[in-house]
Formats: sequence, structure tokens, C-alpha cells
Amino acid sequence: MLPKVVAKYCPEYTANVEEILRQGLDELGGMSAYIKPNQKVLLKVNLLMKKRPEEAVTTHPSVVEAMVHLVQEAGGIPIIGDSPGGPYTVNALKGIYERSGLKEVAERSGAILNFDVGQTIVAHPSGKIVKSLTVTKSVTDADVVITLSKLKTHGMMTFTGAVKVLFGAIPGLLKAEYHLKMPNLKNFADLLVDIVTWVKPSLSIMDGIVGMEGNGPSAGKPREIGALLLSEDPFALDVAASHLIGLKPEKVPTIMAARERGLTSRMEELEWVGDDRSLWRIQNFILPKTYSVNFLDMIPLPKGTKNFLMNRLRPRPYFEHELCVGCKDCFNNCPPKALVMNEENRPVVNLDVCIRCFCCQELCPRQAVQIVKPRLGRTIFR
Repeated sequence: MLPKVVAKYCPEYTANVEEILRQGLDELGGMSAYIKPNQKVLLKVNLLMKKRPEEAVTTHPSVVEAMVHLVQEAGGIPIIGDSPGGPYTVNALKGIYERSGLKEVAERSGAILNFDVGQTIVAHPSGKIVKSLTVTKSVTDADVVITLSKLKTHGMMTFTGAVKVLFGAIPGLLKAEYHLKMPNLKNFADLLVDIVTWVKPSLSIMDGIVGMEGNGPSAGKPREIGALLLSEDPFALDVAASHLIGLKPEKVPTIMAARERGLTSRMEELEWVGDDRSLWRIQNFILPKTYSVNFLDMIPLPKGTKNFLMNRLRPRPYFEHELCVGCKDCFNNCPPKALVMNEENRPVVNLDVCIRCFCCQELCPRQAVQIVKPRLGRTIFR
């Protein structure tokens, strides 16, 4: 039986979001199919950094509040949480909850905001790239995990959705360690699939009402898409979302990693239900500048050949010092420690050390980090 992906047309963030989500859940058997009374339900949102809802970086509060109400109707106890980029501390969470609009959601609805920054090590014997994981206690303490991802591009992984959002199950600065241990794109994609196969979310929902195109996941541009997507299968959900924006699944490393394991990776391997695909005419969706070269990292080549090519083709971070405010978020969160601060307290990158994870661009609060291609890369990948 093919996994279902429910696609619902939703052009804006209004009170209709809740009813549209209810209709989508009905296609999957209703919320009561996933939640029993008094169960703790973690609504795992995307809270990458301290951004306002209209910037399309975080899961929109309208979607989160609608899900809170639906969980409460089913008798569950909704807990909103994520481990954002940077330090996983109570103060960091407070700032992000407030800026993203989720503090107000909790105050209106009675939902719980997670402030437990504890972590625990769990075994994952069936993992491909890791046999154990360090994850947040908010995940291990929950009876049910529901992800509420945001449809966005991603500088390293091309696309971020239902699979990538669960990297937020890894606490705080430990994410940098995983990046450092797995700078290879394929290995990192396998890690993300391992995380999903351990968490096993009961339900995955994607906020694609307004997504992000270009140099996501934080420095791109908001793009109206008008979609709410739901599925029990996070891999199927990403395939459907990629299809919706005209992105071939073969260009998404996590989808290709899923394909190697026999998980959903093609449109013909899922059942599209809900609204007709003709409602969406998403054309010329802008991908990150990195995606063409990043895909080379997925191709098996001799190590020496690959290094030679990648060093001449792959993009690099460029720091616009006139926009930089010297906050040092990039410096503090660089996995390989490839950055130094100059005498003017501005970052300078050592490209021989840089692993092109683009965490610096992802976490810059002022969008002062651009991704640029070398001349040869611009010539080949126009």
C-alpha cells in the first residue's frame, strides 16, 4: 500500500488554516488515529533562529496554533519545541519563541513551550552511518512526535523539509560536531535519514503556504506557494513537496539517500490525495547557488579527483563586512573552526579548512554571508 501525501491548497495564513488541516487529517483517519488522551505530543517545529514569521524562516505560528488546537481536541498535551541553530539554552529558546510568535501561541492556547535543554544518548543499531545518537530530551520524553517543517531551500542540502527538520532533534552545538565528522554530502544525508528512522515521527506536516527560495534556509526570499502537506511518511512528503516546486528528487541528497534504503523516493511510490495538483503552478522556483556543485559530491569518484574538482568548482562563503555587526555567531558556530576574526572584529575564512556546510550563512542574523561560486564553477554551472 502506497503512503499517502495529502496536499491542501491554502493561499494565506488565516483562521482557515485550522479547518484546512482538519480536512487534511481526515484523509489520514483524523487526529485520533495518532493521539490517545493524555499523551505528550511534541510538535517539532522549525525554529532555526530568531526570525519574525513573515521572514519565512520558521514554521508559521498560524500553522502551529492550528495543530495545537487539533491535538487538544484529541485529548493530547501539546508541547512546542526544537533545538535551533547555535547554543541550546533556555535564554536562546526564550528569544526565538518570542520573535517567531510562538510565545503568543502558547499564551493563547495553553500549549507548553519546551525549555528542557537536557540531552540523552540513544542506541540506533539499524542506523547506516551511526549506531547511536545524542538527542534532546524533548524527543525522548514525548509519547508522540509530529513534525511541523517549513518548505525551504537549503545551501548544503538543496531542500529542507520533513527529513531535514529532524536535525533539530540533535541538541545545540552538537550539530556542529556532526557536521565536522560528516562533511561529505552523502554521509551527512545518510545521517539525516538515520535520525528520521530513529525518531519515527507519527505524522509529518509541512508549512508551504509561504516557503523560501534562493539561498535558504535563512537568507533566501519568501515565496508564495499556497500548500499545506501532510503524511505519515516524511520521505514521501519531501518527494511530493519537491515535485510541487519543480525540483527533481534526484537533486535532493536526502531523497537519494532514502532511495538507497528502499524508502519512498519517487512520485510513483506515493499516493497524492487532497486537492488537485493543477491548483499549483509553481514556476521558476529559485534554488541555492550551491546545488549543482553540491550534487557532484554524491557522485562516486576517486578521492584525489573529487578533491581536485570540488576545490575548483564548489561555492564558498563570502562575508560582506559592511553588513556584518561583529556578533560572532558565524565564528562561534563554525564546525571546522575555519573562521578568524580580524582586527575590525569581522570574520575571515580559511578555505582550506572550510567544509562548505554553510552554517555561517544559515545562522547569520544580518544576511551578511553570501555564497559565491569560483569563476570555473560559474562557467560550468550557469
